[in-house]
Amino acid sequence: MCGIAGFLTTEFEQLTAENLLSMGNAIVHRGPDAHGEYLDDSVGLCHRRLSILDLSEAGNQPMFSNDDNIVIVFNGEIYNFLELRKELENEGEIFASGTDTEVIIKLYEKHGVDCLAMLNGMFAFALWDKNHKRLFIARDRLGKKPLYYYTDNGKFAFGSEIKAILALPDIKKEIRLDAIHDFFAYQYIPDPKSIFKHVHKLPPAHYMLLESGNMTIKQYWHLSFAKPVAVNEKESVAKLQEIIKKSTQRRMISDVPLGAFLSGGVDSSGIVATMSGLSDKPVKTCTIAFDNEKFNEAEFAAAVAKQYKTEHHEFLVHQNVANTLEDIVSYFDEPFADPSLVPTFFVSELARKEVTVAIAGDGGDEVFAGYEKYSTDFVENQLRDKFPKWMRTSLFPVFGRACGSINLPLFQRAKNLLTSLSVSPEMGFYITNSFITDDDWQKLAKDEVKIELNDYHPSSLTLEKYREADGPDHLSKILYTDMKTYLTGGILVKVDRMSMANSLEVRAPILDKEVIEFAATLPSALKFRNKEKKYILKEAFKPLLTDDILYRKKMGFSVPLAQWFRVEIKDIAQRYLIDDVKGLSAIFNMEQVQHLWAEHQKARKDHSALLWSMLMYEMWWQRYMN
Repeated sequence: MCGIAGFLTTEFEQLTAENLLSMGNAIVHRGPDAHGEYLDDSVGLCHRRLSILDLSEAGNQPMFSNDDNIVIVFNGEIYNFLELRKELENEGEIFASGTDTEVIIKLYEKHGVDCLAMLNGMFAFALWDKNHKRLFIARDRLGKKPLYYYTDNGKFAFGSEIKAILALPDIKKEIRLDAIHDFFAYQYIPDPKSIFKHVHKLPPAHYMLLESGNMTIKQYWHLSFAKPVAVNEKESVAKLQEIIKKSTQRRMISDVPLGAFLSGGVDSSGIVATMSGLSDKPVKTCTIAFDNEKFNEAEFAAAVAKQYKTEHHEFLVHQNVANTLEDIVSYFDEPFADPSLVPTFFVSELARKEVTVAIAGDGGDEVFAGYEKYSTDFVENQLRDKFPKWMRTSLFPVFGRACGSINLPLFQRAKNLLTSLSVSPEMGFYITNSFITDDDWQKLAKDEVKIELNDYHPSSLTLEKYREADGPDHLSKILYTDMKTYLTGGILVKVDRMSMANSLEVRAPILDKEVIEFAATLPSALKFRNKEKKYILKEAFKPLLTDDILYRKKMGFSVPLAQWFRVEIKDIAQRYLIDDVKGLSAIFNMEQVQHLWAEHQKARKDHSALLWSMLMYEMWWQRYMN
C-alpha cells in the first residue's frame, strides 16, 4: 500500500522537485519504506512506498516502461496480477520486477485505458504517457483506494489524501456549504464532492484523462442487479464458498507478515476460518475490546480464535480515547464522523505491531444485507403498505409533529417512524438512516447558511442512487444505494485512513469483484429471508462457524458514545464544542449547540450522534482551517 500525488506543470510552472517531496512527506504514513519523484516539463509525480510485494529496489516508484515512455505511480494491489503476468509472458513480455505495478504498465501499452477491465483489485494510479502527452488517472471499482484532485483556473494537482494537495503553495481552501449539510446527514462527504470547493474525489469505477488541455472523466464499470438468476440454493451456496475461498487466497499473497482483523462477527470470523484452511501455520488475529459489555464482542472473537488456534491479540479501548482523539482525527482531511473510526485506529495500531497486511471482513453487510437497518426498512415498508397513501401523506405528518412535541424517547421514535411512513420508500430509507433531522438542521443552522443553501437537501444523493439502481425490487435498490454511498464514502474511507495512519494494508475478500458481481445476480430472498439477514453468506460459512457466532444478535463495530460524552471525552468535547469554538460557530447557532450539550450531560436526551458529528467537524476545522 502506498501514497501517490502530483501535478501538471502547465499552470504550476514555479513548482520544483522539492514541492513533490513536500507532497509525499505530507502522506509519509501511507508509505514509510521508500519515496520517489519524477518531474518534466509537463507533469510531476511522487510516490511513498509501503513495501508488500518485491521488497527490492526494483519495486520502487515512479516505475518506468522499458522504453521510458510510460511513468506510473500506483497505490494498491492487483490481486489477479500473477494470472495477468503469465498471459503477458506467454505473449513474449519480459518483466524486470515481481510487482503488480509493472503488469499495469504492460497492460496499458497493449490495451490503453481498456486495461482497467482486466484488473481485479484495489487501486488508484496516475500514469503519464509521454508520447501522447496524456495523464491517465484511475480508481478501483468500489473506491477502496482514495484519489482527490484539485482544479482552479487551469491548475491541476492530485493526491491520495487532500493533505498532499494542501502541501502545495497557493491552494485555495474555500468550504462548500452543501458538503457540510451532507456531512451532518451522512457522517461523511459523498463523492465527487469534498469539503473544499476546488477539491474533488474521482468517483469509484471511474478514470480521468488529461490531454491537450482537456479533462475527460468516464465510468468504466457498473454493478447491475437487473437480471437475478433463477438458482438452486445449494449450488449457489457452493459457488459462493468457492468464490470467497478464491478471493481470500488471492489476498494472502504477500512478501511481508500477514494477519486478520477478528471482531467475532459473521464476516470477519468466516474470513479467518477460510484463511486458516488455506494456511499451513496459525493465522495472526487482532481484536478490540471495550469495558462496556453492550459493545464488547471480544469473547466471540476469542472463541473463534480458540476454534482455529490463531495467534490472537486483544486491545482494550478505554482511557486511551481522550488522549489520542485529536491525533486520530487529524488523519481525515475533511470532516468524518463514523464513531467506529476510533476502534478501527486501535485495531490497526495493534495489528501493525505484528503484521504489515491485515485481511478484514468488510463488505458482507452491504453486499448481503446484514445491517439492522434492512430489517427496520422491511418493517417500515410492511407498515407503509397497510395504510392508504392519502392517510400517510396527509395525517401522518400531523401526528408526527404532535409526537415530536413530547420529549420522551417513545414519542420521538413514533415521530421518526410517522415521518418516514409519510414519504416514498426511498425517501423513508434516507430519513430513517440520516444522522440529522430536518427539524434539528433548521434549529441549528444559521439563517445565512440556510439562505445560501437555498433548497439543497442531502437526500438528493440517496434518491439519485436509488433511482439509478436497475434491480427488480426495493432491497436490491437500497443495497445498490448503500454500496454507492455508505460503503464507498463511509466504511472504506474509515478503513483506509485508519489503517494507513498505521502504515498497515487492509484487504477485503468479500469485496472482490467476483463476489459482488455474483451476489448481484442472486435474488433478494437469498440475502434477506424471513427477517434473517445475510442468509446465503451464513449458509456459506455454516460449515466453518458455530451457531452462536452465525446467529447471535449483530452488535456492529460501535462505541459507547453516550457514555464517552459524559465521562471519557467530556473535557475535550466541552473545549471544542463550548469553550473554544471556531469553525462550528460560523454555521450553527451556538446557543442551540449548548442546549443539546446540556440536555445530554443531564441525561435528559441522548444527543451523542449529533454531538459527535459536531466534535469531528470542529476538530477538523481547527486542524485544517484555523
